[in-house]
Amino acid sequence: MANTTILLREDIDTLGGRGEIVKVKAGYARNYLLPQGLATLATKGNVKQIEQEREALLKKASIEKATADAQKEQMGVIELAFERKAGDGGTLFGSVTSMDIADALQAKGYEIDRRKIVMRDAIKETGEYTVKVKLHREVTLEVPVTVTAEGGDEAAVAPDKKGRKKKEEAAAVEEPAAADE
Repeated sequence: MANTTILLREDIDTLGGRGEIVKVKAGYARNYLLPQGLATLATKGNVKQIEQEREALLKKASIEKATADAQKEQMGVIELAFERKAGDGGTLFGSVTSMDIADALQAKGYEIDRRKIVMRDAIKETGEYTVKVKLHREVTLEVPVTVTAEGGDEAAVAPDKKGRKKKEEAAAVEEPAAADE
């Protein structure tokens, strides 16, 4: 396989930082990196040009990091809550994905790309979770996420290991309904 030496114009998580010279497969460079403007061929002229631009790039990077730090300070108090249909064991019918979290953040006024939300897998059970949001390659925000079952108090009664509600808790939930009659 043919490799090509390229000069990165933007930070790419899997390859490296802006201004670095890396070797990649020729097809990856030709079909993705070069057309997207993420990289240029590492010729002598391009390397000299990047060296001249390096000071401007360092200023731009420091501004981006400062902006990300300010955004982290501002977003530090955010907590997200989702209410989803769930079964007896707290297993969700569906899941909470990075797209759902991005939509919830957008509803609160923060425009975050869903690809910057770091989740191993979608959330498939009720409970409290911490989701990482990558604001900059050096700045990561941890957002607490609470997933509850639809239906309020009835869904909040935890089942025992066999999936049945505990007698005392089930009676406590049913008592207020009996008092209303």
